[in-house]
Amino acid sequence: MQKHIIYIGLVVFFFNCKGEQKIALEATDIFSSKDMEIPVYDFESLQPLLTINDGKTRIINFWATWCKPCVAELPYFELINSRYPDEEVEVILISLDLPSQVKTKLIPFLDRQRIESKVILLDDPDADSWIPKVHKDWSGAIPATIIYKGNTTRFYEQSFTYNELENELKKIL
Repeated sequence: MQKHIIYIGLVVFFFNCKGEQKIALEATDIFSSKDMEIPVYDFESLQPLLTINDGKTRIINFWATWCKPCVAELPYFELINSRYPDEEVEVILISLDLPSQVKTKLIPFLDRQRIESKVILLDDPDADSWIPKVHKDWSGAIPATIIYKGNTTRFYEQSFTYNELENELKKIL
């Protein structure tokens, strides 16, 4: 029963200030621990998240626990998440870890690191198909980050220091 309630609750609606845009994201699965839920999306289900036009700035970071530069920059995304109001900036961490390792690697990692940003697992093995849809210049290397607001989008295939990340965010705010 609770899993059905969680699944129904997983359909997330985003609205712009006038309530004109309505985007529904539906997860294919949910991994849960006592402190967090990690929805799982294929790229088709995730893609609308990359173009929401509701006045909010979004920082979307593609990463994995096995990627050293990704792990090194995660505290900077967390700091941005804690320093900017939710209605102004949303940080979304899209994990590319294997679904089979979510309970044994990803969730324990997120617990140890005290990650509070929204975490989503992208489970779509056809990376050659979806990588260019994220951004035409993306080679597929991680970390990769998109910062966008409305029709202004910036893509970065690099790791960040905190100051670099905040400076890029301020260019869009």
